[in-house]
Parts: sequence; C-alpha cells; structure tokens
Amino acid sequence: MRKEIRTSLTWSSVSKTCLYWYAHNMKYTRRFVCDARHRMQSSALTIAFLSLMSALPFSAVAGAFSVSPVRIYMLPRERAVAVTVVNEGDTEVVLQADLNVWTQKADGTDELNPTDDLILSPPIIKLAPNSRQVVRLALLKPADASRQLTYRMIMREVPEAVAMVDRTVRLPVALALSMPVFITPPPAKRIMDCVAAPNLTVRCANSGTAYAQVREIQLKRGTVTLARFEGGTYILPGAQKVISLKGESGLTPGAAQMSVSFDDGKSQIFEVMLP
Repeated sequence: MRKEIRTSLTWSSVSKTCLYWYAHNMKYTRRFVCDARHRMQSSALTIAFLSLMSALPFSAVAGAFSVSPVRIYMLPRERAVAVTVVNEGDTEVVLQADLNVWTQKADGTDELNPTDDLILSPPIIKLAPNSRQVVRLALLKPADASRQLTYRMIMREVPEAVAMVDRTVRLPVALALSMPVFITPPPAKRIMDCVAAPNLTVRCANSGTAYAQVREIQLKRGTVTLARFEGGTYILPGAQKVISLKGESGLTPGAAQMSVSFDDGKSQIFEVMLP
C-alpha cells in the first residue's frame, strides 16, 4: 500500500524567501536570494519546497522595462532631474524605487543604506503596455559644496499574482535595475593612486572627493602589453580596490608602466615596480 504524504506550503511558511529572477536576452536564470532576516526554518521544509517545485511544471512571467539615464548626474543647484521609464512589454507593469545612500568600505566593498535624502515622484509607477512616463528625482537635503554625494536608485518591478494555467505554476519574475546617482559640486574630483601588487593585481586608491570608474588598465614595458583589465569598477572617495589583471603569470620583476583609463575618457600613467 502506497503511503501518501501531503505537504502544505505557503509563502510565509518558507519565511518569505525571495525567488528572484534575472532576465537577459529573453533567457531567464532562476536564483534564490534569502534575506538574512527571513531564513528557512528547517532543512526539511527546504527539501519539501524544492521537491514540490520540481514536481510541478512552471513558466516565468515577466515584464520588460527600461530606465534612462542609466547614470544620474545632478549639480548642487538642481532641485530635481527627469527620469524616463519605459514599459517595453505587452502587459501592464508596476514599479517602485528603493533609494539608498551608496558608500564603500576602505576595501571597496559596497554598502547601501535606505535614505530620505532623495524622493521619487510619483513613488509608484504604473505603466500601460508599450508606454512611457517621465518621473522626477529630487534631492531633499542641502548638497555638499565640496564633496560629491553618492546614491543608488534601485527600480523594482512589483510582481502580481498569476493564475495557474493548464496545471502549470506561473511564477512572476521580479526585475530590478540599479542606477548610480551623483550630486557633484564643481570642486569635487577624483585623486587616484595605483600600484602593482602580487599575483597580477593592481591596488587603486581614491583619495579625492568624487568617484572614479576604472574602465581599462594596461600594464606595459615599452610597447609590449604584459597584462590588462577591461571592465567598469567604481572606487568611491576614501576607498580602494584590488583589481585582477589578465596576462601571463610569472612576469619578470622590475619597472613597468601602468595606464589607467576612466569613464570620462581620461587616463593616468603610473610608473610601477612589479614584485
């Protein structure tokens, strides 16, 4: 006689564990993202939840939206800037924004903390299919006259419940875009210093009053490129980062030149000693 085991699961019973999806080129990758305050209560519950999900067919349901500009710049005299949000999908989308002070620890690790310094109007954005809306991001606190203020606005889709179709569990896909916000007074500028470090790495420190975004690093001897970095890593004022280069290992120690290029098209050359 087969023994039947029934399992009753609710969203709260899995401690509000988030089922987060990332959409890229119409291919969806499922991820579990657990808030530290809402852990799974037991391994048995975890196994039951995963067993239930694997036993049921499911499909992803997502909207598609874009935001411009993708980096937001403000001057201290500006009270607000316009941000355009576009629903590129065929269904209605509801969005809301999380506004955070963006700082970095001394080692370059990002820290985000909710803030009331900024406000988005309207706070909830409901867009019909294939439509757009201009919203306004406003700074509520006085800007610093000498130092750049750095924030991040995370625009999130608010997923709605989707009914089961043909015994298929349809999971809403919650998409999110994170955009840096910079309020920059004219005197603020980056001051960068980069040195070669062991194992094909470079340590770059920003002692200035404005962010730096490193787009490319080339390590050279004469006209020969020994190693390279290509990307877009941010280093906020007072922080430093260790950046890995790609190149041949076992480079001969000695003098070399390091060219560091930034997002504004400017570059700096550093004379370095390879360890």
